[in-house]
Amino acid sequence: MLLKITSKRQVTFPARVLEALGVKPGDRLELQESPEGYILRPRRIDPSRLAPLRDKLRRGKGTFDLEAFRNEPYDPSLRD
Repeated sequence: MLLKITSKRQVTFPARVLEALGVKPGDRLELQESPEGYILRPRRIDPSRLAPLRDKLRRGKGTFDLEAFRNEPYDPSLRD
């Protein structure tokens, strides 16, 4: 698969690649160097940084709607 790099060094990934990685707009990708080349991984949330959200989650109230949560305003300091 070939990707084009713009003059601003930006790259657009095909939708199927991003879907396979499970990333959405606003998520981050991590590029790691290895002896075999580079590895692209979705950047996972550090659970220790979720403590400020503890009071916003309802216990025992059914399933958690991740999509609704993603669409709510967030504290930028929680993102890295």
